[in-house]
Formats: sequence, structure tokens, C-alpha cells
Amino acid sequence: MVSVKPPKQLFETVYAFPPNRATLGGTAYFCGGQDDAGNTANVLIDAPANEPAVVDFLRDRGGVQYWVITHRGASGEAKALQAALNCPAVLVQEQEAYLLPDLPNLVTYRDRYPLPGGGEVFWTPGFSPGSACVYLPQQGGILFTGRHLLPNRDGQLQPLRFSKTFHWPRQLRQVQQLQDRFTAATLAYACPAANTGFLRGQAIIKDAYSQLQALDSQQLLQTPALL
Repeated sequence: MVSVKPPKQLFETVYAFPPNRATLGGTAYFCGGQDDAGNTANVLIDAPANEPAVVDFLRDRGGVQYWVITHRGASGEAKALQAALNCPAVLVQEQEAYLLPDLPNLVTYRDRYPLPGGGEVFWTPGFSPGSACVYLPQQGGILFTGRHLLPNRDGQLQPLRFSKTFHWPRQLRQVQQLQDRFTAATLAYACPAANTGFLRGQAIIKDAYSQLQALDSQQLLQTPALL
């Protein structure tokens, strides 16, 4: 059996899992938290590898109460993981729920879904029909961008156009909405679901607000698709 590297701690209660082959090298995140009543309300974002060490890590920290799937390719071995974790709520945007027909405790939403502690999942279509981002207000604001925004080869946060991108103009409109939504006081960091190797060991984008504001949607509209 191939050993699995342990998750990397980004903040006190936020961890990044190693890239998962089952999600085409995607990066999943664990965020520890509590609800207003003081109950454990941990959030798992996308699917880490379905390995005993991963399940033990999550169980040791109180399990997973909310599991968010940010795009159509991020579920991995969802059924097996959900059974191992007995997660009571697996959140997916309604247009991609059909991809997980046998998953228990599936919760769908249209535009947004609140998370404990002031966090939120919200729909950002473009990369895929049900693509979503996750926002948590801790640490000055962390945006988990799924594949909506990714580091390019220079480590800069951008929407990247691929040959399988669902709707590029719609994705760019969502970028503009993110620019309007956040301020320097509400967004400090970004955690992408892929291309984390381009961050060259940093594991997190620290100047997320300024990088977001620097994006020019009209200029990006003409960007050719990557393979």
C-alpha cells in the first residue's frame, strides 16, 4: 500500500490534503469549526484520497458535518468516503446532483448555502454548470475557489480557460461578481482546488484580494483555451 502524506496545516484549524488522483490531482481542504451553540461543525471541501489515514485524521478531529463538492470532478470516491465518515450533509449545487445519485444525505442548493460561523457556499458557474466557491470569514477571509480560480504558471490567481470549460463568458461574469463582493477587509487568502504546485510550496495565496481585483474580464474574454 502506498503511504499517504499527512495534510498540511495552513492555519490553526485549516488543512490542505495532498493532491488526489481520483479527482485528477485536486486538492481538498479540512476546516475545523463550531456552530453558534458550540457544537462541532467541521467542513470538508472536495474529496481527499479514500485512505484509512485520511479517514482517521478526520475522525480524530470530530468528523465532518458539512462536505462541500465544488465542481463536477471533485467528488472522487464520494460514496465510500461518505459511508466511512457518516457525514450528515453533502452539499452540491443542484445542477450537478445527478452525478451523485446514490449518495446519502445529499443536500442541494441553487445560489448559496450558509455554513456555521458566517461561512457560505455560493454558485459560480462557468468552469462547470454547478461550479461553486466556499467562503469562510476566519483569518481575515478565506476563499476556497474550487476550479473557478486557479494559480497560473506564475502562481497568480486567475480563471483559466480549458477545452472542457462549460461557459467561459459566464465564468468571467462570476469573476466580476467576486470583485464586487469582497473588500480588502473581508478577503485575505485564497485556496484553490488544483494547480497548487504552481504556488511553489506556499500552499496558499496570501494576497487574494489584490490579485482578484487585478483581473480584467474583458481582456480575459479573448484568452484561447488551454488543452
